[in-house]
Amino acid sequence: MVTLDEKLVGSLREDYANAPLSEQDRAMLDYVAQLTRDATRLTPQDHDKLRAVGFDDTAILQITLIASWFNYINRVADALGVGRGKREDWYPPE
Repeated sequence: MVTLDEKLVGSLREDYANAPLSEQDRAMLDYVAQLTRDATRLTPQDHDKLRAVGFDDTAILQITLIASWFNYINRVADALGVGRGKREDWYPPE
């Protein structure tokens, strides 16, 4: 979803569960939140919920891959201190 709606963006940042979303967007974000918290707890029923709101297997795979990639790359960035300040603050001198 692409939007310039600042109020929607703000409500998503605060807590997506309270944001005014479509049923499909909410189901997708619920799935991604669980994938982020503990992917081992996802079950075939979670995929069925996505199918029930219109996602096919290709879309479910894409949602899973994109969310997993963002989780991975954020952990890499966190581990390396990316975005925490100047390079000198977190990396030893050359």
